[in-house]
Amino acid sequence: MITVRLLGGLGNQLFQYATGRALSLRLGVPLAIDDREAKRAEHTWLQPALHHFDTHALGGAPLPPDRAKRLRYAAWRAFGRSPQFLRETDLGVNAAIMNAADNVYLHGYFQSELYFHDFKEQIRYDLKVMTPPSAENADWLLRLRETSGATAVHLRRGDYVANAKAAATHGSVGPDYYASGIAELEARLGRELELFVFSNDPDWCREALSLPRPFTVIGHNSADDHYEDLRLMAACQHQIIANSTFSWWGAWLGASPTQTVIAPAQWFGAGARQNPDILPEHWLAI
Repeated sequence: MITVRLLGGLGNQLFQYATGRALSLRLGVPLAIDDREAKRAEHTWLQPALHHFDTHALGGAPLPPDRAKRLRYAAWRAFGRSPQFLRETDLGVNAAIMNAADNVYLHGYFQSELYFHDFKEQIRYDLKVMTPPSAENADWLLRLRETSGATAVHLRRGDYVANAKAAATHGSVGPDYYASGIAELEARLGRELELFVFSNDPDWCREALSLPRPFTVIGHNSADDHYEDLRLMAACQHQIIANSTFSWWGAWLGASPTQTVIAPAQWFGAGARQNPDILPEHWLAI
């Protein structure tokens, strides 16, 4: 059995699931999810969210000691008790995780399609949002799917702006990135885009955001409904994403056969370690 720990927000949880699921498929063994720590998260957007998707993992599977029980957890880590603890050691793809054997416990973020590329169609199937959309979101889904050139533009603000530590680590892509992304996409398509803006700070976007084209802010969903925004972003024909795993998945789950994705070439802040494997090779890095 492969066990993977959930950490972070929805985007991180999807990377963790996809990596564990791919390894379980490669080995022909079940997958279990350890969401105990995520359930204790203070913020709603950090709590487990995989139940909104068509995921495949064992319920009630035996798990190693909870990290909250420090002595038992430390003993398991120190003495190599089953399952084997396997931690991500670098931001790029870790060969030890790619080639792991059965009976391992995965701890990390695994932010690369390379971890699950061989099973990407199964992962796409698993990560269809199964929770029915609200009436308002159903209307938006129809509109986005019927709008030629619909382009999701994602701005990650919140902690990326207000929290000094997060700002230093992640940085925040600025207006020049979005202007360049829009220009590049329109040059490639030979037409103007229909822009739909998603953000965890929609009020700021309505009041202060400046883009080269008119845009519509889709900001009615709360943090509890983050999966709704993910589904809406994926429904767009194209995506211009932020340095955010949330919009990474909004783009990766997009199903348009003519899709083009624009992504930041520098994913983390200046001076921070970078992940050389985070962007699929067919996305356009700016």
